Amino acid sequence: MSLCIASLNQRKEAKPQREKESGKVATPNLDCKLIFLGFIQMQNQHDYRIKQWGKGYFAINSVGNISIKTKSQLIEGDLYKLTRSLVERGIEPPILIRFNDILKDRIHTVHKAFQDAIKQFNYRNSYRMAYPIKVNPQSHVVEIIQHTGKEYLIGLEVGSKPELIAVLALEQNHESLLLCNGYKDREYILLALMSTKLGRSAIIIIEQAYELELVLSVAKELNIEAQIGFRMKLSNKGTGRWLSSGGDCSKFGLFAHEIVEALEVLHKSEKTHWLKLLHFHLGSQITTIESIKKALNEGTRMYIELSKSCPSLCYFDVGGGLAVDYDGTSSTSDSSMNYTVEEYARDVVSVIGEACLLAGIEDPVIISESGRAIVSHHSVLVVEVIDVTSNALKPEKIGNTPSQHPTLLELVSLNENLSLENFRETFNDVIELKENFFEEFIYGGIGLNERAFAEKIYRILITKIHAFFVQMHETLEETDYLTKILRDTYFCNFSVFQSLPDSWAIGQLFPVMPLHRLNEEPTHQAILADISCDSDGKIDCFPGKKNPESYIMLHEYDVTKPYYLGIFLVGAYQEILGGLHNLFGDTNVVHVELEKNGEWKILRQIEGDKIEEVLSYVQYSPEKLMELLQDLIESSLKSGLLTPHESALIKKKIQQALESYTYLIV
Repeated sequence: MSLCIASLNQRKEAKPQREKESGKVATPNLDCKLIFLGFIQMQNQHDYRIKQWGKGYFAINSVGNISIKTKSQLIEGDLYKLTRSLVERGIEPPILIRFNDILKDRIHTVHKAFQDAIKQFNYRNSYRMAYPIKVNPQSHVVEIIQHTGKEYLIGLEVGSKPELIAVLALEQNHESLLLCNGYKDREYILLALMSTKLGRSAIIIIEQAYELELVLSVAKELNIEAQIGFRMKLSNKGTGRWLSSGGDCSKFGLFAHEIVEALEVLHKSEKTHWLKLLHFHLGSQITTIESIKKALNEGTRMYIELSKSCPSLCYFDVGGGLAVDYDGTSSTSDSSMNYTVEEYARDVVSVIGEACLLAGIEDPVIISESGRAIVSHHSVLVVEVIDVTSNALKPEKIGNTPSQHPTLLELVSLNENLSLENFRETFNDVIELKENFFEEFIYGGIGLNERAFAEKIYRILITKIHAFFVQMHETLEETDYLTKILRDTYFCNFSVFQSLPDSWAIGQLFPVMPLHRLNEEPTHQAILADISCDSDGKIDCFPGKKNPESYIMLHEYDVTKPYYLGIFLVGAYQEILGGLHNLFGDTNVVHVELEKNGEWKILRQIEGDKIEEVLSYVQYSPEKLMELLQDLIESSLKSGLLTPHESALIKKKIQQALESYTYLIV
């Protein structure tokens, strides 16, 4: 971490100078860098495959910066210029930027896909979208979704009592549905039923057998006619990371025999008219359309059977699962999807419509809960690089050996005689010698200077050997091994655990690329490290052309100039799942929209957590801490450890720190 602090100090000294500059970045010396990294094949990664995962929202403009626009906008906005403008306003990275225009466009896109499918297949009913609060419950996000989807009668789906309370008072069309999922106690059900008195069209979805008796009991007490749905437990499973969300061992849903028993209870209570909806959920991020079709066939068959007993049944909720192509491969990988939004809508509409037509029943209103597909694209996390370290060493004169130890002499000889003809054999020798000199150091065979010399030659040798492997277009196990050893580490001012928990917890891939300098060829194979004191606080797996890559190509880092990276498609789940590891809190957040002249309009700014706020989250009272500090200061004054001036300075600095951003101030 000392390197990071040193770099920060250099940056502070250089900051006034860099702000006067035009913003242009000089092209690095590629010849030197190619020797250094071994004639790296760039593999056309300088565009970072932005067209594949960007879906038209993100591109590279003529000056080498990332631009942003929606399908309905003719003008694009410059993300780097926006970032610089925010920094000038005192809004420091890390910054989560929410693009309202993209969020609105995603809602229109999903709705239009279903409307087009309904028209194409002559479907005899309508489609409604429901937004699951859990995906991104931030109030400003929900407000935009509600306002944009008002014309489509967009509904909300809640999965807990707190989520229900959060949305009860929000402005909502009385025809829009409020879908109540999740585990339920008596109070949850009471609140859901009482919401009908507030003009809400709430449907309580029975996911566990005990819930129906609770609904019957509470509704009787309140003298309210309930609307309910059944969530069926699918026998089919999805694909990808959330495979276990479907199938017989899934967490939620009623088995077929439990549905039959629930129907008998409704008949006995003369409440079959309460049943309005059938719901299933195959899982999140379903990567294959084939899995979706199988689930639809099973679910539609259940809907048809239920409609025979309950003519009141009129909604078919196909749940979530509509995936996002995070890696841009359009494949069945965990971070992709082998279908489009339009194909998904066509399959949902055609499967349900055809089955109902053959069965001679009315087509239901189709509901989908595609939260991930709606919100992922609209949020970008902007981080700033603050330091770079590397394991590679440029070929250079190694000087005299500190001793005539055989291991050192052999390393020197290998370095002098390395060639294209013997580099593979030399590689094996070098790896063996590395183990030897480490072991000899441990047991006293060599001293510190000898170890340092051996390490230096070792790093020079593997850098040169890696160059030969790449030059020969070798993609062997040895090449991958050396690539991982020689990657640069770009330290960035953010916390993976707070802002990208899925990257750490489940290996979720997110697109990463610089916001600027994209008219220059990147020359460094790199991974990203955050500022947390945890070895897991890093990103070392990135979207590739076919398979994930163990590095990302980045530009030469200049300590006197800001270098910003964007981490994209982070709008779903990341904020709400983020943790306070090392007490790094929520980042700064801004909501922006693009005006017709191409300028950015900042609609809302939400300040990131201050240190005093995160301390209070873990039961440290800032007031109590200052009282204890005062006692400690008084004691130190009496013992002569502090002067009065020093005591005043310490108190002032700690008070300022309590009121400051939890991240580094660059």
